[in-house]
Amino acid sequence: MAQTPTTSPSTPLPPDGDWLGTPYLSFERQGPIAVCTIDRPGARNALTPAMYFGIRYAVGLVNSDPGLAGLLITGTGDVFAPGGDMTGGAGVDDWITFGAALGMDITPFDAVRTSAKPIVSAVNGLCQGGGMQIALCSDLSVVSERATFRVPELFRGYADTYYSQMLLRLVGPVRTRDLMFTGRVLTAQEALDWGLVTRVVPHEHLFEVARDLLAQSCRTAPRARNVIKSSIDSYLGLYDRIGMTSSLMDAEAREGVRAFKERRSPDWVHPELRTEGRL
Repeated sequence: MAQTPTTSPSTPLPPDGDWLGTPYLSFERQGPIAVCTIDRPGARNALTPAMYFGIRYAVGLVNSDPGLAGLLITGTGDVFAPGGDMTGGAGVDDWITFGAALGMDITPFDAVRTSAKPIVSAVNGLCQGGGMQIALCSDLSVVSERATFRVPELFRGYADTYYSQMLLRLVGPVRTRDLMFTGRVLTAQEALDWGLVTRVVPHEHLFEVARDLLAQSCRTAPRARNVIKSSIDSYLGLYDRIGMTSSLMDAEAREGVRAFKERRSPDWVHPELRTEGRL
């Protein structure tokens, strides 16, 4: 006869409730709306693999719960999310492990983009890398007037083909090259003018407006809405998964992370073009 498994008193158990697998994400139910908050102030909300997966899990949790109508994603302090954590590990090889995790679909981007229930990003501040990708993949992105946007991946030594595919369709080849090749910072108003975000609002009204827009989106007919989402998704297309995975494992990615950790320009930069600090 099968025995009921027992848990040792010393075995840690996850907290009760809607646990997303990491203390740096919270999942709060506000009536029919769920709020996922990125909350890792000690690392400026840099996303670990567990945090990426936790956001993806939050999307699945909302879609599987008939009591929830939509999801709002936001950050804490003056940061929404800066992308993956490149400084938390002991060495460069930690990034390679992180890159391998990305190659195993731990990232939430496709889950956010294809969610059956509406998702709104309330971008409260600095937004770049994977954080900006989450905002772009959301159905709507409401941003604080204080928010800034950046695509720094090429300065870290790897080719993010998810960005190149999405940006090409959203803002065209000229602006895609501008963003990816220069690593320039966009203000909230520039991001709005370029068509990268839904609307810009005063910082103190961010959550209120984002929640109202999410509620309005949740009032639309689900099956009809998802036909439109499918049509939009077909337009956005897919990204070069093989090429991106290969780039994450390449020597350039190792050097890019090493330079980031050491706060210097990577060695591929011509000596006369190197700058003080990180790129």
